[in-house]
Amino acid sequence: MGQQESAATSLADTVREGIGAALAQVDADLARRYPGDPGTRQPVHTVYVPGDVVTAGTLRSWGDQALAALDEHAPDAGALAAVLGIPDALAVDVHDRVRAKLTREPVEDLRIDFEDGYGPRPDAEEDEAAARAAALVAAAYREGTAAPCMGIRMKCMEAAVRDRGIRTLDIFLTGLMEAGGLPDGLVLTLPKVTYAEQVTAMVRLLEAFEEARGLERGRIGFEIQIETTQSILGSDGRATVARMIEAAEGRATSLHYGTFDYSASCGVSAAHQSLDHPVADHAKAVMQVAAAGTGVRLSDGSTNVLPVGPTEQVHAAWRLHHGLVRRSLARGYYQGWDMHPAHLPTRYAAVYAFYREGLEQAAARLAAYVAKAGGDVMDEPATAKALSGYLLRGLDCGAVDTAEVARLTGLTRADLDALAGRPAATV
Repeated sequence: MGQQESAATSLADTVREGIGAALAQVDADLARRYPGDPGTRQPVHTVYVPGDVVTAGTLRSWGDQALAALDEHAPDAGALAAVLGIPDALAVDVHDRVRAKLTREPVEDLRIDFEDGYGPRPDAEEDEAAARAAALVAAAYREGTAAPCMGIRMKCMEAAVRDRGIRTLDIFLTGLMEAGGLPDGLVLTLPKVTYAEQVTAMVRLLEAFEEARGLERGRIGFEIQIETTQSILGSDGRATVARMIEAAEGRATSLHYGTFDYSASCGVSAAHQSLDHPVADHAKAVMQVAAAGTGVRLSDGSTNVLPVGPTEQVHAAWRLHHGLVRRSLARGYYQGWDMHPAHLPTRYAAVYAFYREGLEQAAARLAAYVAKAGGDVMDEPATAKALSGYLLRGLDCGAVDTAEVARLTGLTRADLDALAGRPAATV
């Protein structure tokens, strides 16, 4: 009496144990291949600047040029809202946050370009530019003026430029090591990948550098740029991008879609090459499914329509860019490329409006989920994960504040990380 009786069962323990043993390898494989979100901050954009153009003042210059464009073409909250269609209730807050961002941290991710934006140069010239890039990046981190993420895009692994790309990467990484070591925000981009074997070659290259410099194995990761048809669908009909993630052996940090190279490789005419073209949507959908759960993040590409010239022309370019950024965000692409300083106002306006307009609803749903309260929506753990991820992204980019999220949800940053399935945040 007082002892709980065991529920009746029919299967022997050996059945359960046998199934566990049979699936042990599957369990290990799932844990290795799908570790989930890394818990680090993802930048909302990447800015590419050619290796011969970048200077110690590039980040500040982009911010100043962006502020000047805002002052000239949308000098107040009402003007910016009218151009972009931002709701009146959000106009002042978004405008003020955009100006503050452009003043405080105009660029979240800088990639010094030694590929298409740089082109072929004499070896001595590229050697000098690569060494200079390392010195600039090292100094920026040392002096506290760096963007959260900084690095280079090397030339690809195709035969014609392979040796040059390897040498540039070696000079850049060696320069960083000589200047004090690799910064935490270091990002490397491998472009024009067509075969998984090229990713494997990048892994072997980084392993050799780590061994040569006494670094921990796996210390250096890299982005894979998806800008060829072969990177989406191989000659055997298989989804190549998934094989590339596997070939990276845990070093792949993100997949970046290359709008114009990919569109051109599909035969799309120049006038119709865009982030919202059907070939782009197909490629990005394949990338999204391949990367899901792996911890590899996604970045959309860019528009080549620049916000320059008379105000009417700038406004048209701003509306296009703002709409494309909003479209990407809604489709789960939380990062993209920006080609010109005047793209920054609409990048941040789109991002901030996206997170602020859904803040109260997302917070209320998450609070109700945690409290197991009722409501007009019945959310599941997967939705709670998405809701907390939404709030975390808003916090990371400055769209929302810690205090208001805590007030609306009753949750701390650590609580949000746990609900999102992230490890402890590294911001």
